[in-house]
Amino acid sequence: MPSTQTIAARPRERVERPRPPNPVAARAEQQWIFTEEELLHTPSIEDGMSPADERELRRKGMNFIVQVGVMLKLPQLTLSTAGVLLHRFITRKSLVNKDGHKALHHYQIAATSLFLATKVEENCRKMKELVIACCRVAQKNPNLLVDEQTKDFWRWRDTILYHEDVLLETICFDLTIESPYKLLFDMLKYFGLEHNKRVRNAAWTFINDSHATQLCLLFTSRTIAAAALYCGARLCDVSLPDEDGRPWWESQYVKLKDMRRACNYMASIYEKAPVKEGMENIYVGLRTPENGDSMSAATRLRTSQTPMSPAASSVSVDLTGSEQGVKRSREEHVKGDDDTAANGEKERHAQSETDRKDDAAAAEGEPGPKRLKTGSNGGSAKGEPGPKHHQAESNGASVERTQGSAGAAAKRTAGADDDLSEEGEVEE
Repeated sequence: MPSTQTIAARPRERVERPRPPNPVAARAEQQWIFTEEELLHTPSIEDGMSPADERELRRKGMNFIVQVGVMLKLPQLTLSTAGVLLHRFITRKSLVNKDGHKALHHYQIAATSLFLATKVEENCRKMKELVIACCRVAQKNPNLLVDEQTKDFWRWRDTILYHEDVLLETICFDLTIESPYKLLFDMLKYFGLEHNKRVRNAAWTFINDSHATQLCLLFTSRTIAAAALYCGARLCDVSLPDEDGRPWWESQYVKLKDMRRACNYMASIYEKAPVKEGMENIYVGLRTPENGDSMSAATRLRTSQTPMSPAASSVSVDLTGSEQGVKRSREEHVKGDDDTAANGEKERHAQSETDRKDDAAAAEGEPGPKRLKTGSNGGSAKGEPGPKHHQAESNGASVERTQGSAGAAAKRTAGADDDLSEEGEVEE
C-alpha cells in the first residue's frame, strides 16, 4: 500500500540535464508507431485471425524469447530489442497459412529475432548454444539432450539462418532501436531515485510487462520510460519536482496525455492479473483520465515557481502593440501619483509665491499632475481615470480645459492639506 507521507524527489546538480530526442532517430521510430485502430488491420487479422488470438501469439513469442534468454544469460536490453523486432515483424507479415504458403510459427520468429538482437546489442552467443536453448524451450524440457547428431538441432539451425534475411527485409533493415531501460535509468538518476529500490523495481517491472503487449507499437521508447516512472512514483507516493515552473514530464520531453494513455493501456491488461503471494499489483488504481488537469497530477510536486494560472509570459506575448502602450501609460500614471503623494509634505509648507505661480499656470491651461498626456497624433493615451476626472475632446486635437480642472487647482491652493491627504488615502 502507498505510504501516507509524500516523498519529494529532487534533481541533483551533478546529473546532466536531459537532452531532447535526436530528430533523425525520432523520425525513424515514428514510422513504427501506430494507432489502436491501425493495429486491428494487420496482415494476420486481415487473413481471418482474431485480434485476441494475434495478441496471444505475440505474448507466447515474447515468453519464448525470455526463457531462451534466461538460459543463455542474456541481459534484459537484448531481450527488449528482440521483442521489438518480433512485434514489428508480425505487424507486416501474416501468421495464417494460405494456399501454397505456410506461415512462420511464432517460435521461429522469436528465435530469429533473438539471434538478430544478440548481434545488434553485441551480446553474441555461439550458434550451438542458441540452438540447444531453443530446442529445450520449444519442447518444454530444460534437460533435453541435444547435439549435432540430432535432427532438431539442424532444423532449428537452418530455420534461424534462413529467416534472418527474411526478418531483415521485412523490417527494412531498420535496426536503430532505443531501449526504454536506458531512458528510464537516466530519468531515475536525474531525479535522484536510482537507489530507491521500490520505485526502481516498480518502473522496471512496468517495462518488462510491456514487451508482451503492443505498447512498443503504440508509443515511443521515451514515452514508455516516462510512463514506467509515472507508475512507480504513483505506487510509492513519490512526487517529482517541477523545473522552472514546468512539470517534470515536460523536462523529459513527454506529453502527459500520452503518458496516461500508456498507463491506462497497461492497466486494462494487467490490473486483474493474478500476482504471487506477498507481491502487490502495480496496476491497481493506475487509471487516470487522459485529459485530466495537469495541476492535479499525483506525481507532480509544485514549487514556488509553478504558476497556479496561465503563465505571465504567455499572456504578455499575446498583447498587441496598443495594449502594451496602454500598459506603459498606466504604469507612468501610477508612478506620477506615487511621486505626488511622497512630496505632499514639502508642498504643504510651500511659499505663497509658489501657490500664485500654480494659479497662474492653471489659468493659462497648463495640465496638472493628474492630467493624461496627449499623444503626438492628438489623441490621449487610454488608461484608467485617476482620483480627479479629466475628459478628452472627441476629435482628439487637445485636452478640454474644464472648469473642474481649474477648480481643482484653486482648491489645491486654498486647502492643500486636505487635497494631499485625500490623494494619500487613494494611493494607500
